Amino acid sequence: MTRFLMLRRSVSISASVHSSASIPVFTTIKDYRLWRNEAFESKKSVGFVPTMGALHDGHLSLVKRSLSENDLTVVSIFVNPSQFAPHEDLATYPRTLPQDLILLSALEYQPANPPNAPRTPSAVFLPSVKDMYPSGISQDVSQQKGTFVEVKGYGEQMEGLSRPTFFRGVATIVTKLFNIIQPTNAYFGQKDIQQALLLRRLVGDLHFSHPTHDNLHIIPTARNAANGLALSSRNVYLTPCERRLAPTLYAALQDAGQVWAAGASKQEAVRRALDRLGAAKDEGAKDGIEIRVDYVEMNDPDTFEVLGDGQVQRSDGAPVILSGAAWFGRTRLIDNVILGNLEGIVAK
Repeated sequence: MTRFLMLRRSVSISASVHSSASIPVFTTIKDYRLWRNEAFESKKSVGFVPTMGALHDGHLSLVKRSLSENDLTVVSIFVNPSQFAPHEDLATYPRTLPQDLILLSALEYQPANPPNAPRTPSAVFLPSVKDMYPSGISQDVSQQKGTFVEVKGYGEQMEGLSRPTFFRGVATIVTKLFNIIQPTNAYFGQKDIQQALLLRRLVGDLHFSHPTHDNLHIIPTARNAANGLALSSRNVYLTPCERRLAPTLYAALQDAGQVWAAGASKQEAVRRALDRLGAAKDEGAKDGIEIRVDYVEMNDPDTFEVLGDGQVQRSDGAPVILSGAAWFGRTRLIDNVILGNLEGIVAK
């Protein structure tokens, strides 16, 4: 234990470049791996929360969950170029690193047994684009060189219809991060349900040991307590009027879920959601706000296959993903609810 703490202190001094935060920051893979080797030798469990920064309470809820379940917790902050198409917002994606580090440094979890010291985030991994993509990286897939990961047959539905290269970029960067971080447990939010389930399949198909399939945890979506809006880094783009209407997406999915539970068909449930969003569109138009629905759909959580229009809730309560995406002005938001039995999908 003493040797582990000494290395942790020495690396935190040499690797940390942000004096405003007490948390160690590792900017190179080499330095991080020295720290991780000590955790292995000390038989410490390591929880991992991958992020693109611009942290909010949704991210922090994942970190808190990790703190409660692991000896050590690592957070990565990396805005991944390969999951942005050329027309998307890579250059303008919010970057708030100093504030992110302050938020992380303020977190603390007190284990139930009094002799145990409080747990705080143990490290931040802050790699460069060059380190993560040694062959370089372009947002244009046709120009990319090097090694990429694709989960065939699972990235074309739902979000993949609108963002055809997105999951290739996600699978690639998360594979790299898992290989570097070597987490005992990893934590993802339900808001990005397709991403989380796809990554769970990836670690199972490729027989990852850190984390295993069962140790990739999907945590319920963190929401604004007043209106149910899913917390997202992109919410900062919303104007006050757009923010007022944005919770309609979640409300529309809830409406659809209610009629589905009452025995309606998939087609009827989706129509209910679209009607709710249509009413919001008319309301927004009065204030000059354009609302455009990208999709509302119901999918099987194992295959991502689209349910048939006549499908109704199964008697065994088999789970279904009800998800949607809509533009509120220039900001695209996504959300979902899981209908039926949540066991094995979202953590309690």
